[in-house]
Amino acid sequence: MPDLLLELFCEEIPARMQAAAADSLKKLVTDALVERGLVYEGAKAFVTPRRLALAVHGLPAQQPDTHEERKGPRVGAPQGAIDGFLKAAGLTSLDQAKIVSDPKKGDSYVAHIHKHGRPTPEVIGEIVPAIIRAFPWPKSMRWGKASAQPGALRWVRPLQSILCTFGPETEEPEIVAFDVDGITAGDVTRGHRFLNPGPIKVRRLEDWMAKLEAAHVVADRERRKDIILNDAKDLALAQGLELVEDAGLLEEICGLVEWPVVLMGAFDPAFLDVPDEVIRATIRANQKCFVLRDPATGRLANRFILVSNLIASDGGAAIIAGNERVIRARLSDAKFFWETDKKTNATVSLEDRLAKFGNVTFHEKLGSQLERIRRIAVLAHVIGRTIGADPDLAEQAALYAKSDLRTEVVGEFPEVQGLMGRYYAELEGLDPAIAAAAEDHYKPQGPTDRVPTAPVSVAVALADKLDTLVGFWAIDEKPTGSKDPYALRRAALGVVRMVIENKIRVELLGLIAFGLMGVAGSAANAAEIAALRQDLGAIIDDRSSVETYVAKLEDRLELYRQAVGIFKGAANGTYDKAIEVAEDLLAFFADRLKVHLREAGARHDLVDAVFALPGQDDLLLVVKRVEALSRFLSSEDGKTLLAGTKRAANILRIEEKKDGHSYEGGIDAGLLAEPEERALADALTALRPQIEAALAAEDFEGAMALMARLRAPVDAFFEKVTVNAEDAALRQNRLRLLAEIRALTRTVADFDRIEG
Repeated sequence: MPDLLLELFCEEIPARMQAAAADSLKKLVTDALVERGLVYEGAKAFVTPRRLALAVHGLPAQQPDTHEERKGPRVGAPQGAIDGFLKAAGLTSLDQAKIVSDPKKGDSYVAHIHKHGRPTPEVIGEIVPAIIRAFPWPKSMRWGKASAQPGALRWVRPLQSILCTFGPETEEPEIVAFDVDGITAGDVTRGHRFLNPGPIKVRRLEDWMAKLEAAHVVADRERRKDIILNDAKDLALAQGLELVEDAGLLEEICGLVEWPVVLMGAFDPAFLDVPDEVIRATIRANQKCFVLRDPATGRLANRFILVSNLIASDGGAAIIAGNERVIRARLSDAKFFWETDKKTNATVSLEDRLAKFGNVTFHEKLGSQLERIRRIAVLAHVIGRTIGADPDLAEQAALYAKSDLRTEVVGEFPEVQGLMGRYYAELEGLDPAIAAAAEDHYKPQGPTDRVPTAPVSVAVALADKLDTLVGFWAIDEKPTGSKDPYALRRAALGVVRMVIENKIRVELLGLIAFGLMGVAGSAANAAEIAALRQDLGAIIDDRSSVETYVAKLEDRLELYRQAVGIFKGAANGTYDKAIEVAEDLLAFFADRLKVHLREAGARHDLVDAVFALPGQDDLLLVVKRVEALSRFLSSEDGKTLLAGTKRAANILRIEEKKDGHSYEGGIDAGLLAEPEERALADALTALRPQIEAALAAEDFEGAMALMARLRAPVDAFFEKVTVNAEDAALRQNRLRLLAEIRALTRTVADFDRIEG
């Protein structure tokens, strides 16, 4: 079957746009072909710094014929309706239509339309120009004299030629006839910009790739990456070194070269006094080069790998020398910054360092960086008490964690923030926990990033993210749609992952209240804030028993309301939307938890069912409940009980709406007329204290096992007992019995929210 080869050759395609452009070209062309009935066997896109190409294999020579039956007006309809029908169906007279009879609607005209499929090159010649003109480049430009004309072509860089051929492997392919802004499609491309820039006539994919390779162009992006990676590893191995692999840098370099030539350079070993990460950041950012590691020491070697786009007559000596010269200058700067920071840190106290943040604005509505750091420190102290970390050490670590932001090295290389904080803390001889927290408190920065595990690091990382979330929620700067300029979804997912992966217990509502009070602190009564913090801290510290802790839930909620009141009454009026901040933010955490659990294979409706219970702000307990509920509902008992409880809830919903009141409130044992309803009432009475005890002990598996004992009496009740009895007293009592089922199952989860 015939193949299509399309190449769009231009001045340059920026490396950052290449992968997306290749995907877009493939999708746009293949979707358009399929829409027109041209089904293909396979397609592959190619992209280099100068060309965007697509090969589509196994296309038919022409579109399939189509048959359509179009119903027209009734026999005897007005002439205008008949003329419209003939025109739409492409008929010249009614003799070409058929008459069909319908017992109800009578006789009417029907046209049977047969359309011959067009040749595939003709269809391609229609599709491709439209795709080129509307191609979704993030940025594009116009050029030349034609750019002044309305509707002039916009492209990422000046489009220079179009190659488009179509035909079977056994025949000479034809050139698909079309043009775009005066550029006519042909069968000619060009080779490497410097090594072989002349025109090259090609036929189809294999011929195109072979001739380009002979002209020093590797068209396949993945093959260019393999060449770079393998040659770099071989050069490193020859020197007894290891390549420090960097997938992001490899992608970028691959987009800069059509004929990769891998070379090795060196720099003065004296620069190895600078931290490895700074050396790597310098060489990577400024020269797009890989660094090498000495396996004997585990540290970087004074070598680097560069990738050239040409074969130099001197073997690359001048290219290497040029890169070495630039890297030497940049490493000299890095070494100067490092030495300056070391001298400064030896003489500057923490208070002096913090003072530098006083005139740095974090956000116009949330104060300075100094105010934020102090809020984080207080919150870290509270979290430290909650999770078993040294609270004073957590507070000190939070005060220190961001100090590297005002250093020379981080000012020049922002990507090493946090990491440099660890280096400076170690140089000052600070507690190792403070050094670790300085490096880790930004983590995790994505779904695959490492999660902090040291208690002090976890306390500071949680405090940092919670302060960010509470602050932006308080000023109503929440994510909307795809927009999340402050990376709040990432921050919330970081909190979720730290809690779950470290298996720590934190009550988010209380911590949100702390954060809210911290944000309001500069405008509210400091004495009231301090008193609320002390009271709320006492509740968090009270771990004498689960029962005592749960009993204080209402107190905790009331303290939160007081915090909101202080926040709303702030004298300066900066914050005007503090109502229900915590509840709304807790719902946001629930959404992030659902995303996280769904990716792990859990059902989102089970998360909803658990979060529907009051006071579910302990994410680890939510996960345990969801896991236990999932296992329970996968059993036969669970499935049957779910059906029964849903039936009970549906009946109650209908009857309560009709009667205008709830049927909560207990049953009258004297009105239990049937043995099945007595058995159900006895089971509910016996199981309630056992289930509550299991839940209080956080034995969710045990609670589910006890709940399973309701299956038989619930099934028997619905089989034998009529709920809506004629006797009003019996009906009311039986509805109350259903309400007891609903209430007891809701101690585990809201079964109404579970699908199925």
